[in-house]
Amino acid sequence: MAKIELELPAMGEGIIEATIIKWLKEEGDHVEEDEPIVEIATDKVDSEVPSPANGILHKKLFKDGDIPKVGEVIAIISTEADVDISEDKVQQIEKKESKGTDVKQPTVVSVSEVNESVKKHIITSRTPSGKFLTPLVRKIAQEEGISMQQLDDIKGHGVDGRLTKDDVLNYLSKTDKPIFEVDDSPEPEIKKEIIAKETTTNSAGVEVIEMDRMRKLISDHMVHSKQTSPHVTSFHEVDVTKIVNWRNNVKDEFQKRENEKLTFTPIFVEAVTKAIKDFPGINISVDGNKILKKKDINIGIATALPNGNLIVPVIKNADQKNLIGLAQKVNDLANRARINKLLPDEIQGGTFTITNLGTFGNLTGTPIINQPEVAILALGAIKKRPTVIETPEGDYIGIRHIMIMSLAYDHRVVDGALGGMFLKQVADYLENFDTKRKS
Repeated sequence: MAKIELELPAMGEGIIEATIIKWLKEEGDHVEEDEPIVEIATDKVDSEVPSPANGILHKKLFKDGDIPKVGEVIAIISTEADVDISEDKVQQIEKKESKGTDVKQPTVVSVSEVNESVKKHIITSRTPSGKFLTPLVRKIAQEEGISMQQLDDIKGHGVDGRLTKDDVLNYLSKTDKPIFEVDDSPEPEIKKEIIAKETTTNSAGVEVIEMDRMRKLISDHMVHSKQTSPHVTSFHEVDVTKIVNWRNNVKDEFQKRENEKLTFTPIFVEAVTKAIKDFPGINISVDGNKILKKKDINIGIATALPNGNLIVPVIKNADQKNLIGLAQKVNDLANRARINKLLPDEIQGGTFTITNLGTFGNLTGTPIINQPEVAILALGAIKKRPTVIETPEGDYIGIRHIMIMSLAYDHRVVDGALGGMFLKQVADYLENFDTKRKS
C-alpha cells in the first residue's frame, strides 16, 4: 500500500495559512479522487480540499481548529499508486506537526496561574481569555516587558483576531515608558476585566449572541479601515433613465440568448472602469509614505449573504471584459458567494469596490473603504422623480429615473477635487449611455 501527502494548497496572493474547520472524512474512510476531505477557512471564504487520488485516509495531521500553513502536509492518503513515502517519512511529518500542538490546544487559565505569570512575567502560549500568542509575539512581549493582561487588551489584526508582530510593535510605539516592570513588590492585583471576560451575563430581556467567525472578521476589517483612512464622502445625482429604458427593452432577449440575467450591476461596473482609466489616481493603495499605483482594474462587488454577513468577490481585469462578460462574471460570483462556493483567490486583489445600497431601497449612504483600497462607490435606489430637463428649446419638468451615488475616499491621498471629478465622470458615462448599442 503506497502513501502520498496531502498538502494545504496555495489559495491566492497573501494567503499563508488556513484554519481547519471540519474534517469530512475520518481515518480509515475510503476517498475518491477529487472528493472533498476537509473544510478550511481563510479570511471570509470557506473552501474544501479534495483528495488527490483514490484511496484510504491513512492519517490526519491536524485537528479541527488547527491553523496549518500553505504547503504543510495535513494528511496522508494510502493508495495503490506508484508514488510512495516511507513509514519513517510519515513519522517525521507527524513529529514535525506535533511540535506545535501544545500551542494549538485550548488552554484553561486559572486565576492563580495568571497571578503567577504576572509575578514572574511569564508569557504563556495563551492569554487569560484564551487568545493564542505566536512564539514571535511571546518573544517580543518577554523582551519588552509586556504583561499577559496587556497582551489581552491589544487588538489583533491577524486571522481570527490573532496578535501579529505589527500589532505589538504598534502598541509599543505608543507607549512612552516600559509597560511592565518586574520587581520585588507585592503580587500585582489581577484586573477585574480579566475575570469579567470569562463570564457572560444574560439578563432578562437580553439575548447574548456570539459573533460568528465571518462577522468577527468583518468587524475587525471595518474598525481597521476607519482607523487607517480619514474618510470623506461626496454625493452626486445621476439620471439613469436611458439605462433603465434600454435594459427593459433588451433584458428578455439578453437572457434568452446568453442564458444570463442582465442586471444594472455590469452596466455600473463598465462605467466605473472607464472612469478609473480617466482618473487612475483612484486605483491606488498606500504603503506607509508610498503610493502604489495599480495597473490592473479589479472591481469588488459587495454581496450580502443569506446569513446577514457580507463578502466582496472581485472581478479581475474588469476593464478587459465587455458587457456580456461582465454580466456573466457578476452573476457567477454573486451566485457562488451566496452558497459559499467562492475560491479564496476570488475575494483577493481588489483595487476598487462597488456596493449597491439600492438593493434594500436606500437612497444613499456613506460606505466604509475596503482596505487597502482608497475609495468605494455606493449606489442608491433608482427612483422616479419630477426633474427639470434642460434643452436648447427651453426647460421643462419631466419624470426621470434618478439615482444618488456616493463616493467615500481616503483623504490621505485622494483630495476632494479628484474624488469629485471621478464621481462626476462615472455619472457622465451613465447619463450618456449609448442606447443604440447591441446587448
